Amino acid sequence: MSGNGKKRAPLVADKRYSTTSPPKKQVKRKATKTKATRQKRPAPPRKRGPIGWVLAPFIFLFRLIWAFTWRIGAVVAIIIAIAVYYFASQLPPMTELVDGRTRGSVTLTDFTGETFAWRGDQFGGMVTAENVSPYLHDAVVATEDKRFYWHPGIDPRGIASAVRINLRAGRGPLSGNGGSTITQQTAKLLCLGVPYDPQKWETEAAYEADCRRTTLWRKAKEAIFAMAMEVAYTKEEVLSIYINRAYLGSGSRGFEAAAQRYFGISAADVNPAQAAMLAGLLKAPSTYAPTGNIDRARSRAAVVIGLMKDQGYVTADEAQDAIDNPASLSQAAQKAAGGFFADWVMESGPDFFTRDTTEDVIIRTTIDQDIQTAAEDALISVFENQVREGSEAQAAIVVMSADGAVRAMVGGRNIRATGAFNRATQALRQTGSAFKPFVYGAALEMGWSPYDLIDDKRTCWTRPGSGEWCPRNYDERFKGPITLTQALAESRNVPAVILSEEVGREATRTVATQFGIESDFAAGPALALGVSESTLIEMTGAFAGILNGGQAVTPYGMIDLRVKGDNEPLMDASTAGIGERVISQSAARQLTWMMSQVVEAPTGTGRRAKIEGWQIAGKSGTTQAARDAWFVAFTGDYVTGVWMGYDDNRPLTGVTGGGLPAEIWRETMTRVLADKTPTPLPMEEPVDVSSGVVLEGQGGVVTNQEINNVLDNILNGPTN
Repeated sequence: MSGNGKKRAPLVADKRYSTTSPPKKQVKRKATKTKATRQKRPAPPRKRGPIGWVLAPFIFLFRLIWAFTWRIGAVVAIIIAIAVYYFASQLPPMTELVDGRTRGSVTLTDFTGETFAWRGDQFGGMVTAENVSPYLHDAVVATEDKRFYWHPGIDPRGIASAVRINLRAGRGPLSGNGGSTITQQTAKLLCLGVPYDPQKWETEAAYEADCRRTTLWRKAKEAIFAMAMEVAYTKEEVLSIYINRAYLGSGSRGFEAAAQRYFGISAADVNPAQAAMLAGLLKAPSTYAPTGNIDRARSRAAVVIGLMKDQGYVTADEAQDAIDNPASLSQAAQKAAGGFFADWVMESGPDFFTRDTTEDVIIRTTIDQDIQTAAEDALISVFENQVREGSEAQAAIVVMSADGAVRAMVGGRNIRATGAFNRATQALRQTGSAFKPFVYGAALEMGWSPYDLIDDKRTCWTRPGSGEWCPRNYDERFKGPITLTQALAESRNVPAVILSEEVGREATRTVATQFGIESDFAAGPALALGVSESTLIEMTGAFAGILNGGQAVTPYGMIDLRVKGDNEPLMDASTAGIGERVISQSAARQLTWMMSQVVEAPTGTGRRAKIEGWQIAGKSGTTQAARDAWFVAFTGDYVTGVWMGYDDNRPLTGVTGGGLPAEIWRETMTRVLADKTPTPLPMEEPVDVSSGVVLEGQGGVVTNQEINNVLDNILNGPTN
């Protein structure tokens, strides 16, 4: 450093290069600038391998599909949401949906007021998921939809499982198991909100069948409607609609009706075993109905109990107790008696209160369930023990009081049938000799006596266009002059025809008609032999008129009718059976005595109906070729009629009215009268005549002059 204060010129090194131009000054670049320059430089293209070329189209297609799918899915989701909320906004309050019946029900009780039959759609009243038995609540959920409280109305997992099961079973994906939730089943019960229109569907059954159709489009609508229900109602409200609308067999709509139908109690009171049996009906009501097969119903209930235990609704001890003590039917449900009688009452009542009722109606009837059971048991006993196995023969029974009140009715061998052909009320059959009491009743009314004589001999009548007609007796014999009583007791044909011709066919027709026989009568002399047709209930009612002292009765089964909830009856038919007088009381009582000889006399045709200690009056009847066999008879309290034959009118083999029909009559009445005190018949035995002759085979006494007068009148008098 110098001391003069001036700057020195910088020192410059000597030139070290021999080149003319000096070397360029090198400038150091920043690292960031270099990096940026490298990033902008494009990467060299990758080369595709063989796999890449193969997958390239698929990758492109996947990207294209995805681009469309999520957009379409979003649109579909929006549409579904709009549809769900639209349906939800249209749904009425839950309480308006619990009873969806388009017609009412009829509950039939016996004369004491005990229920024995139901008709129409029974609805026991609204119940809710909260007030039914908790066991029933849980049984329904465990059986039908264990994820009920977790899904939004549809259960994809359940649907997938059902489809897999169906395919494995060789069925279509929608056939068999449906995977439907309780909400979907409820939507189906509501027919997706479509009400019943009688203009569109001929019957309610057709409407319900249409609602149960399974197609992809309908399943889609069902799913939307189900989700709408989940929006509009709570889970418990959905379940309440379901337990009120579900069909559970035997005409029961809803669990309240079913509990009353099968157990005679409310749905709020059922125990685990009963709840399981009721819930088990949901799978197949007709198959598992306990009234049809109690063992099958119990087996199904055991499955339901297992599901309840597995899902924690009952303990192991409760489950075992339910299996060890299965549900039993109520006494009324066990009997299941009186189906033919119930059908007859329904048909005989006014349609707007019976078959076509829109109200819930209660009809108190005349049936006595003990007598009904006795008649059914008697029929079964005779056919099991006295009829060859495999026989197709049928039989019918009617039991009634003297005033026409029907106490029991069996319309055929299938005693559990409902809606079946009723041979007691619908079968028009020739009556045979069972018609003869009307001939003798007409004669007694015209002054004849049970001890009057009539000539049992070969007699012929000329019928226009048919030549001579010569009736024969069953035993192919003629006994000559016999009393009317003997002729009736032995059911001799020739005397009956002679007597009918003597009193006049018109008189016979009049008596029969006024006693209640409404059929067309034969025009010729064969009228007396029962060639005309009638029904069993008509014949039994006509005999009731004889027991009633000659005053006609009309068979009836209804006592009164009222709408459920009302105390005052709308109809009262308690005195419907009493009619006008047909023959005098004296004639009726004499006829009753004559008919008692059918059972009491050694040669009477109804001896097999005799019951020790009881007075019985009746008449047997067998038609030509034994196509029909009848026995109608009465005690002091009841008139019982029995018919037997084939539906196709084939001849019976070895059967007469005094045979198996009389056996059925005796078996029935032995049961009916078992605990009763004998009631004497209202009959009048003819007065003995001190001087006269005793006719062979009878204890009756008449004077010689009376015999001559009667014979002269019969043999020489005019005929009609």
